[in-house]
This record gives sequence, C-alpha cells and structure tokens, in this order.
Amino acid sequence: MILYLNSDLELEANALTFNYLMNYQGEVYRHQKNRITQKIEIKGKNYFIKQHHGVGWREVFKNLFSFKLPVTSALQEWLAIKACFKSGIAVPKVAAFGQKGKNPAKLKSFILLQALSPIISLEELTHSWKNQPPKAHFKYMLIKKVASIARTLHQHKISHRDFYLCHFLLAEPYTRDAPLYLIDLHRATQHLYIRKRWIIKDLAGLYFSSQNIGLTKRDCLRFIKTYTQQSLKHVLTKKLIFWLKVKKRGEQLYDEHRK
Repeated sequence: MILYLNSDLELEANALTFNYLMNYQGEVYRHQKNRITQKIEIKGKNYFIKQHHGVGWREVFKNLFSFKLPVTSALQEWLAIKACFKSGIAVPKVAAFGQKGKNPAKLKSFILLQALSPIISLEELTHSWKNQPPKAHFKYMLIKKVASIARTLHQHKISHRDFYLCHFLLAEPYTRDAPLYLIDLHRATQHLYIRKRWIIKDLAGLYFSSQNIGLTKRDCLRFIKTYTQQSLKHVLTKKLIFWLKVKKRGEQLYDEHRK
C-alpha cells in the first residue's frame, strides 16, 4: 500500500488513513462507473478527491485492444501533476495520494487535490464570446497562455488526452499575471517519445472545444505562432500538413459531438 500526505496534512496522519479517505463521502461532482469525484472539507479547507475503485479486466482489455492506455488508478494523475509542475505548468496541488493492491484491474486508489478558488473554466468564460466578444487584448492574452501550456506540455513529452477548454481554469482577478491552471490529468501520459498522433489529438481537442466561441482565422494563427515559436511563413510552408490534420480531426470531433 502507498499513502502520501503533504506537509499540511501530516499531523492528521492518524485520522487520515487510506480507508478513511478512500470511503470519504462529500459533495459529488462526477460519478462514473469506477471513479467518483467529490468536493470535501478537511480542517476548514476545501479539497477535491478522486476515488478510483478498480476498472476490471474487461475495461483493461477493451482499452488495450483499441490501442488505448487504460487508466487503472489515480497514480497516473499524481505522476502527471508532478511532471507538469516540474515543467512550469500551473496545476492543482496534491494534498494526498493513496493506492492499495497489486492486481491492475482491482486497484483501489485516490488523489486529494487542494481546491482552486476563485477560478473560472475557459469553457464558461468564453461561452458568450460569439455574441459578446471580449476585449482584444484579453483574448490575445488567453490565446497565448493556452498555446504556451500546450507547447510546454508537448515539449516535455506529455499528452493530456482530454485537452479541452473546460480543463483550463483561470484564477481571478483576470490579469496578465493570473495563473491558468491545467486540470483533469487522470488520463495524461508521459512518453519517452511523444508521437505526432498524440499531439494532434490534444490540439484537435482544443480546436474542437473552441469551435463556438467566435475565434477568427487570425486568432488561430496567433495560437500556432505561439505554440511553434516560429514565423507563420515557415509554419505554413513547412508544417501546413500537420496543422491541416489538426483542423480535420477537430472538425471530425465537432461533427461527432453534434450527432
């Protein structure tokens, strides 16, 4: 068994046992088949806890036969958060992590994250942009922030695998120095060599989730320029096929979502 408590919770080690946190019940935010995300309070502080209850061999083989990496525990998110933090990406702080068992299909695990507040997701923030465009300098700032995070993520050979606007949280007040947090890293994967298909999948997810917020062609080019750190002339002559693949995959996701 593994049990990690950060310095803020170490004094509560006798009370915060693996079983206590694994079975803690709070305000349910998301309940999927084998994973529950809840908001809880410990000693007056708010946290989010994700409890994984074992995916079963059927789910493991289903993912493997589809050439997907199965998520069997909270360990993947803990490692991804540490890797992102080390690379300079703003992420939630891990307060505790626990894992029990050896069978990959029956692992019991949890990850406890400090709640971020006050924040707003980019999905919510940009919801009205199409009809009520934001100030240009604010939009450009956010485009650069998102592109920089994407660039850093992929430079450090990490694929998010759920790279949508809803997984970016902007801290208030919304200034140039406001942190933009990347969340929901439970499927994020660290690679020895990150293949283009993983990068395309991430960028396509981002493109798909921004389809209805009124971005212009110039906005997309600003993103590309920040992401590549190269001139648009170079990108559009040497890397055009790559970005057309991103666009095509994003449009496919959009069409599938509307069905």
